[in-house]
Amino acid sequence: MNSIVDGFKDSFRQGSILTKFIYLNIGVFLVVKIVQIFFYLFNSPDNTMNFLRWLAVSADLSELIRKPWTVVTYMFLHENFIHILFNMLWFYWFGKIFLEYFEQKKLAGVYILGGLAGAVLYILSFNVFPVFGSVLHNSLALGASASVMAIVIAVSFYVPDHTVYMMFFGKVKIKYLAIGVFLLTSVFDFSTNTGGKIAHIGGALLGFLFIYKFRKGKDITRGINRLIDNIVSFFKPRQKMKVTYKRPKTDIEFNRQKAEKQKDVDRILDKISKGGYESLTKKEKEILFKMGKRK
Repeated sequence: MNSIVDGFKDSFRQGSILTKFIYLNIGVFLVVKIVQIFFYLFNSPDNTMNFLRWLAVSADLSELIRKPWTVVTYMFLHENFIHILFNMLWFYWFGKIFLEYFEQKKLAGVYILGGLAGAVLYILSFNVFPVFGSVLHNSLALGASASVMAIVIAVSFYVPDHTVYMMFFGKVKIKYLAIGVFLLTSVFDFSTNTGGKIAHIGGALLGFLFIYKFRKGKDITRGINRLIDNIVSFFKPRQKMKVTYKRPKTDIEFNRQKAEKQKDVDRILDKISKGGYESLTKKEKEILFKMGKRK
């Protein structure tokens, strides 16, 4: 058992940011399942929803103000197995392609910004459009879909003709794959899971914006990555300063070392008298120079 746990730890530490984010999503999912079991055993199923409300993002501004962290935590939160399975599969497939063309920090930046864009569009839509008035106070959004959609759209706009092999379909250009994914998950049957579909659109818009700005020489992920670096460095344990103390020399040791140095000087001076200064080696010249400075 310990070897399995150690294997996961090593995989997490040595893995790419794609691996770390997938592990993070799975870890949060497992914690949610364990908490649900705990509440079930103590006959408190209602507390499960209360627990999720502390991590999922609410469209209700009064609740959002009290739980501002949820605009970040919601993008790592899944309650349903099928939901996390497909999100992580799409994230892995398109994330691997993304890392072929961009560095890991940009993947993290697009994931976070895509999730934030999805949350913002979801919150704005539910507070602006009258159709959501009756469900505003009870509506929650959770899942990595908006973040994953940002990755999908970003890499598909950057290398639209990149080809992947799909079972039953053969070789397919990712631009067609991305269009199909976007339509199926964000447009078709819009009245079902509307909040999730709006979040997907927000993530897609962020992915497009990232590539549009990147082609113009601007990286919109730079700010969020600087913030992430600061947060990580703040929580990273600082190395303890090692202080060593030099044992003071005794009079006997001091006089012995002084006598040895004097012997070296006498030998060098004797060599100069016989062969001149140019007969000295580089090391001998350095010794003579140091002794002259001390005097």
